Amino acid sequence: MQRLLTAALVLLLALGALHWWQHRSLTQTPGVLAPNIPEQVNLDDGTKLQRGDVTLLTRAHMELTARLLSREDYSFDAGATLAPMDFALGWGRMSDSEVLAKISISQSNRFYYWHVDDFPIPRREIETSSANMHLIPADENVRRSLEHMRPGQLVHLQGFLVDASRPDGWQWHTSMTRDDTGNGACELFYVEAAESSAR
Repeated sequence: MQRLLTAALVLLLALGALHWWQHRSLTQTPGVLAPNIPEQVNLDDGTKLQRGDVTLLTRAHMELTARLLSREDYSFDAGATLAPMDFALGWGRMSDSEVLAKISISQSNRFYYWHVDDFPIPRREIETSSANMHLIPADENVRRSLEHMRPGQLVHLQGFLVDASRPDGWQWHTSMTRDDTGNGACELFYVEAAESSAR
């Protein structure tokens, strides 16, 4: 029994080390890496997509190139089977290493948090040049691409902002703007294409 417990502990430690290694941050030189804001085209008539018992309603087409600031993977919360990962993304000066060195960034419980001692750029610019996005991979190829993305990388994502619902009344709504903050400000992003690069 002791050997089994020891083996299980070693396995857990090894998996944790592997996860850290795969998702370790990539260092970038100073400068704005992703100058453009996300491109969004709102849809008057959305399309319904079915993912098991979850119905997705497309609200807008979204395409962006941004710096991956932080990522958090989820396995056990109510939305984990639909959106197994969250990306905190930054563009404009929120993709500049010199600015980000003065901002502490973290994620938990589906939220993205930042903290500064002194503002390197205005508060409102931090709020409108970064976002936490709940990612729904369209297929296994997209999921594998997302799983290998590391903080610090430039990522290019394309797909749809969606609202999600189940017959039992469960609902999950997307934000439709980058100007909001707090509860309800995250995007629910159905990702159909995902690429990353060092710069």
